[in-house]
Amino acid sequence: MMQTKIISSLENISDVAKKLKEILPKNCIIFLNGTLASGKTTLTKAIAKELNIKESVTSPTFSLQNIYSDDLYHYDLYRVTFEEIIKLGLYEEFEKSGWHIVEWGDLKLKTFLDSAGYNTFNITINILNSNSREYIIGA
Repeated sequence: MMQTKIISSLENISDVAKKLKEILPKNCIIFLNGTLASGKTTLTKAIAKELNIKESVTSPTFSLQNIYSDDLYHYDLYRVTFEEIIKLGLYEEFEKSGWHIVEWGDLKLKTFLDSAGYNTFNITINILNSNSREYIIGA
């Protein structure tokens, strides 16, 4: 997959979610990269809406994982090491079909999932100003 760049205002973030639905496979793991308050959970909310999920989407900061319907999984791995993910057996969740959106995933986890044959993608979110973001989508 070639790298795709999208610049969008936060009001039009649904356009970003629509584009992701077009270009990403039905089963994949999406690593969201961006600084604090760059809009990782905001993008996840837009994706859920695009997938017709009615539940309220919040960051799984303390639970590590939130599950929305049968095909959207949301992880917040801030301060969780690769070794802890393995020890907890959390990596087994990635076998479930659907989109797995990972905030604060580390390179060791992505490398492990790539070597296990999973479809993984990076989305880097850069803050352009208080209302605009650049989304860089790539494998």
